[in-house]
Amino acid sequence: MDWGQIFGNTASYLLSPVTIAYALAATGLGVHFGYGGLLNFGMAGFMAVGAYGYAISVLSFGAPWWLGIIIGLAAGALFGLLLGIPTLRLRADYLAIATIAAAEIIRLLFTTQVFNKWTGSAEGLANYTAGFNSANPFPSGTYGFGPWTYTAAQLWVVVFGLVLLALALLLVWSLMRSPWGRVLKGIREDEDAVRSLGKNVFAYKMQSLVVGGVIGAAGGIVFVLPSAVVPGSYTTSLTFFLWVIVLLGGAATVFGPTLGAVLFWVVLAFMNNLLPALAAAGLLPMSTSQASVIQFILVGVTLMLLVIFRPQGLLGDKREMTFVK
Repeated sequence: MDWGQIFGNTASYLLSPVTIAYALAATGLGVHFGYGGLLNFGMAGFMAVGAYGYAISVLSFGAPWWLGIIIGLAAGALFGLLLGIPTLRLRADYLAIATIAAAEIIRLLFTTQVFNKWTGSAEGLANYTAGFNSANPFPSGTYGFGPWTYTAAQLWVVVFGLVLLALALLLVWSLMRSPWGRVLKGIREDEDAVRSLGKNVFAYKMQSLVVGGVIGAAGGIVFVLPSAVVPGSYTTSLTFFLWVIVLLGGAATVFGPTLGAVLFWVVLAFMNNLLPALAAAGLLPMSTSQASVIQFILVGVTLMLLVIFRPQGLLGDKREMTFVK
């Protein structure tokens, strides 16, 4: 087995656009669940509307890349608003069902032939990166070292994604230290008590859903900046991965989702490289394709162990919040 290649491919995920995109989306989910107590299982829908909002505005309407990003973020806010109006008064388990159904509806709408002119149907959208690449401040060349070697275009995506992530973390940190954030955490703990103090619980939940949705849409934009928008990427497994990330790092923390995203993708990449190599070397009694599936079994086992033994996550405070509270 080529251990150098295995470790190199694994280390590359420390600063990959995928990791950054998932960190952003998980941060938005942390606002929903960790701080607002909203059991949202539709974050894949927020990522999808952000990505498609960006791509469609650039390809179909000729918007500059920066305006396309603003439109993508606005699409996330609009989706949160439309989703919240009929669902936020539902009990937690019913809210989970409604949000996962809404995300699937969004994915299927982008897949249908009815909107093929704008969405590209099942084939998705591509060739929208020219404007973004033209704004690249880095001269042509190769940057970095080892597994963290990037072309100028790749480095621009990573840097831009990190800037968005830093802004999102700063926003969440600021909001949760404000009176608004304290009210939101109070709603998470006991919304009836907060309502008895004269606070509009529905409005606060709606604001939480919109803020987290915008951050999730930013994750969807970073996710598609390097290449293309494909509707098959926004299945329910994407949302489940985000939940693993949030629970791993700590739902009610600012930096927990980012730590969870890094650990999740590093471990997943390591297993994705190691297990097929072990199967190819005859050390596992299965084919390489069968070995690749084991990583997803391990994700499920990890989620079970987290809920049982560390429900507050790596950075979470058990006194403040746990998954089983």
